[in-house]
Amino acid sequence: MCSSCAREARPNDGRVRLSCWVMWTGIEYDAMRRVVDAFNASQNRIVVDLLSVSDIKRKTLIAIAGGDPPDVAGLETIDIPAYASKRALTPLDDHLRAAGLTRDRYIGLMWDSCVYHDRIWALPTVPNTLALYWNKTMFAEAGLDPDRPPRTLAELDEYAEQLTRRDEQGRLVRMGFLPNRAPGPGLWVYFFGGRLWDGVSRVTTTEPANLRAYRWYQSYARRYGQEALQSFQSGFGNYQSPQNYFLAGRVGMVLDGAWLVNMMRAYAASQFRWGVAPFPAAADSLQAVTNANADVLVIPAGVRHPAESFEFVAFVSSQPMLERLCTGMTGPTPLKTVSPAFLARHPHPNIRLFIDLTNSPRAFIAPQMPNWKEYQAELTDAVEQVWLLQATPEAAFAGVQARVQRSLDRELRHEARLAAGERP
Repeated sequence: MCSSCAREARPNDGRVRLSCWVMWTGIEYDAMRRVVDAFNASQNRIVVDLLSVSDIKRKTLIAIAGGDPPDVAGLETIDIPAYASKRALTPLDDHLRAAGLTRDRYIGLMWDSCVYHDRIWALPTVPNTLALYWNKTMFAEAGLDPDRPPRTLAELDEYAEQLTRRDEQGRLVRMGFLPNRAPGPGLWVYFFGGRLWDGVSRVTTTEPANLRAYRWYQSYARRYGQEALQSFQSGFGNYQSPQNYFLAGRVGMVLDGAWLVNMMRAYAASQFRWGVAPFPAAADSLQAVTNANADVLVIPAGVRHPAESFEFVAFVSSQPMLERLCTGMTGPTPLKTVSPAFLARHPHPNIRLFIDLTNSPRAFIAPQMPNWKEYQAELTDAVEQVWLLQATPEAAFAGVQARVQRSLDRELRHEARLAAGERP
């Protein structure tokens, strides 16, 4: 992927040409396209060329290492520690001070998710906040109040049992809930008051709350039978299709994001009634727990026009443009202030819920660790072992903690050497 090739192919009209790589496709790309067009029309000094790039995280790192990075890239908050520790990003602190952009204008967690080692490396665009969706039609058929979602995990388990159906041969044909369909390994620990690290230097995979979370997780595999669950899930279609397990009425409750409404409108508008609410947690003291990672814009290290790159990022980060982008992507806004027009025009009828969840003191983001990608892979393998009844959470997580702690120690030593001015 050559970012300079696209620039050189354009006529030399005296304007600065910037390349902006994003991971988005479809309606999400179209939403960003409209913002880019607005920026290009707002002045005559800079032109931004937008490009949708598959496998953007790997290709962006390769481009940076090769000395030919895109001028702006769209990543996720989970990428920031690894990129920053590799010195692959341009810190934005000086640009932000000059522009008067401060934490006060953002939901606190959204700003903080872009900070690593006391420097800010990105600005958030669209939060990826999650909530409970439930099929009201299915609830009514099962004798449940269609307007009352479960308020605790114990209630969710009870509702799941009432919603589940088997055929005459005993095969599962409908499930009330499937915890293994959550978007991200390790996510369930937060709904039990757990955590995956101490925020500084210690991995906490085996803390008691985490083990309770995955004993609950494994209880579904034990209750419904691993072989029966595998057979049932083998019939699922693609997530972004009419065969999506929630849209197709195969699963009655899911944890998902605001974007799900796009697929419901496209594929299942008339099939069932649905509702959305905060996902229940293990205790009454754990209210409004949610994953609130976000998409972000970064300026890679080594760009040719850092001032112009930031000018574009700041334009996208203005309230009118962020609201235009988040509306087009059917997401909440990362900003503290929300305009009445944003709420009135938003395609999700419950977008206020997602905004409130993003503001929740129980909202969480992925650990800001330089080796989070490795931790994710380890957790994915361990959680699969737990789901397949091949290991207890205690056994599976003990190995994860030991291996990831060693890796984290190495990464932190490496960062310390860089901070001291030593060569990598």
